[in-house]
Amino acid sequence: MSDIKKVVLAYSGGLDTSVILKWLIETYDCEVVAFSADIGQEEELAEIEPKARATGASAVYIDDLREEFVADYVFPAFRANAIYEGQYLLGTSLARPLIAKRQIEIAEAEGADAVSHGATGKGNDQVRFELSYLALKPDVKIIAPWRVWDLRSRTALMDFAKKHGIEVPTTVSKPYSTDRNLLHISYEGGILEDPWTPPQEDMFTMTVSPRQAPDEPEEVEIAFERGDPVSINGESMSPATLLATLNRLGGRHGIGRADIVENRFVGMKSRGVYETPGGTILRAAHMAIESITMDREVMHLRDSLIPRYSEAIYYGFWFSPEMKVMQHMIDQTQQNVSGVVRLELYKGNCRVTGRKSDSSLYSQDFATFEDDSVYSHKDAEGFIRLNALRLRLNTLLGG
Repeated sequence: MSDIKKVVLAYSGGLDTSVILKWLIETYDCEVVAFSADIGQEEELAEIEPKARATGASAVYIDDLREEFVADYVFPAFRANAIYEGQYLLGTSLARPLIAKRQIEIAEAEGADAVSHGATGKGNDQVRFELSYLALKPDVKIIAPWRVWDLRSRTALMDFAKKHGIEVPTTVSKPYSTDRNLLHISYEGGILEDPWTPPQEDMFTMTVSPRQAPDEPEEVEIAFERGDPVSINGESMSPATLLATLNRLGGRHGIGRADIVENRFVGMKSRGVYETPGGTILRAAHMAIESITMDREVMHLRDSLIPRYSEAIYYGFWFSPEMKVMQHMIDQTQQNVSGVVRLELYKGNCRVTGRKSDSSLYSQDFATFEDDSVYSHKDAEGFIRLNALRLRLNTLLGG
């Protein structure tokens, strides 16, 4: 790697990436371009550029990717009702390929030799970043400091920062690590590593405790067009604004908390606590509008893909051939998924109370238990006997 002249670093301005920036310059005698993405993490970005330049960055990019994140990553996944291991709505997993894509674009524009990230050698993010890098630029060089340097502890990082005059956050360290974007916030490590230890109430930032939520429920109506939400209570919104609005609504009512022990791609189990208020509401609403607009067999076929599709996102294969095929098929299932869903938000719960659509396949005339002229009850007898034939034969032949 001695021929490296310029590196694009995914830079947050925190302790890890601040040390990495200086370490790259010292280790490879190269230029470092710092890149920070605004994906709704609600951190102060104004100090990013002066801090990066003070640490040695030759250039700094700060890009607002919120709309792209929601429109091109969150919404496609929610058209699929994606969920990993039945609980995780893939907040971090969906953000990594977008960050990686922009990093590669900057590397191309800057004529950089390599890209770098601050993910550790033990988690999923290193895989997600690097699979995306290599899918988009097969010959790119990747530097993952946590896998090669000898700085193995927070104390070592702090000592390195002090030695090199790097300004690092002086706030009291939280007993866990967090990752936030417009879709969610995650908490891992520290006190949460014991799966029996409950999360502390003061840890949560996007949602109030359901116990402290309003005593009166709140109704909300979400309109969909071709599987994507387009308005809330009749007000049209951009993708990022819509998700942020649902976050506020859900957060106010304590919706979207999850405490999970999940299986990392690298092979170990990991405990994570998540807040996904807007995403929880959105998934419930999307499934409700699908229930009256999607053909049964199409729905069941799409549903059979959810575990495989969700794993592909979680594992880091967003830019893979199989994802393109699955996404194309899923998007085809959404052509008639348009209409309005009404939900009730109340103390941690999100309950669908109504759905309507001009594309509805639901017919009250067909479904009614009252007299109708479209369905003969006698037809059911032949239907049942034909479906029972193989069961009868199995028993008669001693199966």
